[in-house]
Amino acid sequence: MSNLTNPPEAASGRLPPEEAPPATRQSRFRGGPASTPPKSPSPGRRAWLRFKRNRLGYWSLLVFVTLVLLSLLAEVISNDRPLLVRYQGTTYFPIVKEYSEKTFGGDFDTATDYLDPFIRERLSQAGNWALFAPNPYGSKTLNYFAKEPNPSAPGRDNWLGTDDRGRDLLAQLIYGFRVSVLFALALTFTGTLLGVITGAIQGFFGGKTDLAFQRFIEIWGSMPELYLLIIFSAVFAPSLALLLILLSLFGWMGLSDYVRAEFLRNRQLDYVRAARALGVSNWQIITRHLLPNSMTPVVTFLPFRMSGAILALTSLDFLGLGVPPGTPSLGELLSQGKNNIDAWWISLATFCVLVLTLLLLTFMGDALRDALDPRKAEK
Repeated sequence: MSNLTNPPEAASGRLPPEEAPPATRQSRFRGGPASTPPKSPSPGRRAWLRFKRNRLGYWSLLVFVTLVLLSLLAEVISNDRPLLVRYQGTTYFPIVKEYSEKTFGGDFDTATDYLDPFIRERLSQAGNWALFAPNPYGSKTLNYFAKEPNPSAPGRDNWLGTDDRGRDLLAQLIYGFRVSVLFALALTFTGTLLGVITGAIQGFFGGKTDLAFQRFIEIWGSMPELYLLIIFSAVFAPSLALLLILLSLFGWMGLSDYVRAEFLRNRQLDYVRAARALGVSNWQIITRHLLPNSMTPVVTFLPFRMSGAILALTSLDFLGLGVPPGTPSLGELLSQGKNNIDAWWISLATFCVLVLTLLLLTFMGDALRDALDPRKAEK
């Protein structure tokens, strides 16, 4: 009787495959519990992983970002004003507020010169102290109490020496690097925006629109850019805004050709024809379909465009056509080095900063180009 109610399989705890639960049958045929397949990474994620495999480009990116962040904190790293002062029981913040000499026992209402030995002595008395930046010189600091004539060689007071005006060279390099990078970012952004817009219009509409834009680009590109810069520099007061506008007017044409070629190729593909058949508007086709698939040359050329912008600003500053006088500039330092051959430290330090910056951008561009290469993406 027990054999009828409890078959051998049930007594032994085993059930036939057709009576086993679904999970048990699945584990019996697949060798384990059911598992979901791993999620495939997105195209952007795969490109980033390929970029990281290029160690030279990846570390160049880390070093460049670190240098940019440090330059953005230039006022904390290199400043002639103390970050914090404790004087006679009162706390002062000279880095954000200007105080007169009378605040610290001086005789005049003028702004405090914290390099003055008298002020230094007052701040070092018992109960008083001041927290200075690691490099106690700003971008426009003139040390009237220097012990050596200008330009002075590297030493204890000025780690990289001074220029021919007596300004600390390390401070000039830090602030000049920041000016160059921010200017390059702004010029790259405006040039990329204009290039993408004009290239997209030419490539998408084609025909007479493309022909008219091509003739305009040929005429506009034949204009002497350097002569225009010289003329405008003589008519208007030099400024970074004027320089940015003038260079942006000519810096978009190269990228426009690449975007135009991508749009001309992609607009013939099936997914664009299907979107047209579904009644999708031209604006949606451009922004949602064509533009995301045409951004590879744009992203690839960004580091090279930045390096070109830095070189353009440096060259114009070297010729005296760039930033206003008194603004920290790598090109102006190179000009000083040319005029002061004996002051080798000016040319050497500026040259090293410029070459390092351009090398980092070049390595980043090469790694980015390889990461976005469709032929390598298939491997």
